Amino acid sequence: MKNILLPLVLALSLIACKSQKKDVTEVDPIRFSKSIKSSDLSEYLYIISSDEFEGRDTGSKGQKMAAEYLKNYYKSLNIEGGSNEENPYFQTIDSSYFKGRFPSSENVISIIRGSEIPEEYLVITAHYDHVGVNEQGEIYNGADDDGSGTVAVMEIAEAFQRAVTEGYRPKRSVIFLHVTAEEKGLLGSKYYSEHPIYPLENTVANLNIDMIGRVDEAHEDNPNYVYLIGSDKLSTELHEISEAANSTYINLDLDYTYNDDNDPNRFYYRSDHYNFAKFDIPIIFYFNGVHEDYHQPTDTPDKIDYDLLEKRAKLVFFTAWEIANRDERPFVDKPTL
Repeated sequence: MKNILLPLVLALSLIACKSQKKDVTEVDPIRFSKSIKSSDLSEYLYIISSDEFEGRDTGSKGQKMAAEYLKNYYKSLNIEGGSNEENPYFQTIDSSYFKGRFPSSENVISIIRGSEIPEEYLVITAHYDHVGVNEQGEIYNGADDDGSGTVAVMEIAEAFQRAVTEGYRPKRSVIFLHVTAEEKGLLGSKYYSEHPIYPLENTVANLNIDMIGRVDEAHEDNPNYVYLIGSDKLSTELHEISEAANSTYINLDLDYTYNDDNDPNRFYYRSDHYNFAKFDIPIIFYFNGVHEDYHQPTDTPDKIDYDLLEKRAKLVFFTAWEIANRDERPFVDKPTL
């Protein structure tokens, strides 16, 4: 009797465990997006773009303070570091990589590992460096560029982690990558792409956020917008995912002006997503356009539209949620390699 009952008990236990497993594809992600709040975005941005961080110039004391702040944030959420270094939240870039022009610096990386396809990776990026202090001692706070993207990634990570704590781990792994040295020529993301911690061939997409807290002159009468660049360059499917996420959850006006191959600004080549795109990894670049405070000491956190920043950050989250949890990775139907 004992030998008969034991397998029966084990079988019933397995059935019970299986029945209690939560299906990430059946939950409404709106419940997790509610953790993305304008009040939190404001709190974090006033810190990231404070005078204390001295404009976050690559390799500077202020940049390293910002890196520590980001590391401590992810640790507080119990999101693990994503590197194999002694400090697992940092990917160290030696000064020699910069040819001695700048001191050593750090990309800040964390990861939520996937439940079903952990060997595939969605990378969400923003650069956290800026241009420092000028000769007159004026601090370039870089609130919009790219403090806005930095805090958006932070809040998106919290939304994903909230889902994990409620039993809804994403199918794929999601990497939160804050890159340095963007203002020096996209060098932090270039370093990552040349020294990837996770295989580029298994990186299914990159969502890059660079300046999403302001309104440009062209949209002064209609601030409910965001520029999208690159969503259809490599993958028609990624573009469709993005459009569906917006129409289902957010309803921003998606402006593709700068997605034109003939646009003279060439923004497609001017932010960190390009170091993924050049390896045929599908990307979306989220951008609010330039404004009078771009690369000026007047790019300060009091000028950010935090409700709009929240809305744009949620668009990235819902797009990321779909990519992380769909059965197949976005198909690259327009390869360049």
